[in-house]
Amino acid sequence: MARKQMRPPATQQVVLEPLQITCRACGNRMRMGHHSHRTVTTLQGVTRLTLKVYRCRNQTCSRFHQPTRPEEEGGWALPHGEFGLDVIALVGTLRYQQQRSVPQIHEELLRRGIQVAQRTVTDQLYRYEELLALHLADAERLKARIKEHQQVILALDGLQPDVGHEVLWVLRDCSSGEVLVARSLLGATENDLAPLLEEAASLCRKLEIPIVGVITDGQRSIRNAIARALPGVPHQLCHFHYLREAAKPIAAADLHAKKELKKHVRGVRPIERALEGRTDEEAEAVHGYCLAIRSALSDDGRPPLDADGIQLEERLQAIDDSIKRVAEKRGSPTN
Repeated sequence: MARKQMRPPATQQVVLEPLQITCRACGNRMRMGHHSHRTVTTLQGVTRLTLKVYRCRNQTCSRFHQPTRPEEEGGWALPHGEFGLDVIALVGTLRYQQQRSVPQIHEELLRRGIQVAQRTVTDQLYRYEELLALHLADAERLKARIKEHQQVILALDGLQPDVGHEVLWVLRDCSSGEVLVARSLLGATENDLAPLLEEAASLCRKLEIPIVGVITDGQRSIRNAIARALPGVPHQLCHFHYLREAAKPIAAADLHAKKELKKHVRGVRPIERALEGRTDEEAEAVHGYCLAIRSALSDDGRPPLDADGIQLEERLQAIDDSIKRVAEKRGSPTN
């Protein structure tokens, strides 16, 4: 969707000039040639930048009449870009960390007061991916980080921000935590994933760091791709997936226990209806216990680390103990 209204006017004016006005080629002092203007939208608002562009006047210099723009300009936005680096970083964070769709990111930017078209959000997402790719491709930085561990243990996994979208496949070194390769792919076949692994292997060869193992979720296409691209390298199932598979029988039994527990606490709604219109202390207390039971029934855990049935039993037992304590204080029997 294209922008349907004019770009908002700038809320502040900033003048930038080069920090170094001595020509780096001949050493002579440069002179200001002209002013350049650009408008940048950041998370703080719209800023009108006035750039003082200097030029070398020495006709024998190799940089004669070539423009020298303010160094600080690069900290505001990319060349020819209308949006600041902070906006690009926010778009990337919302997309890949919070898994929001482009329309949702567009709504969030509008909520923050940034007038932007939905199509422009996609453009800024592309800029974010380009900057990320440049960061990942910095071989010197990677070599310094990975060399501390003297080995690479690859972890491969895919992330799909939304149904129907491309899957972002990431190859990360478990030892250093560095991302070695990241690509968005339409498929997850052996032919799609093998080039990613080969690219990571090529990078490790350039850095002279051996790949000693690979960790994945064990998907068949991934196993085939690893055998093809990294022959002889040990392949291990992810610890979480291994635990989840091993705990399936326990998780099934726990789910059955939860269903049985639910049968014993049905009938909360009739009790709540019987209390309608009452505002006395006893009615408020009973209503609170009903809400606690409803909350316990709807609170789901994440197996295998969180067992729903055990969690429900513990919460219902706590509610039952509380009711018994109240009954003992009042001197009335409990059912």
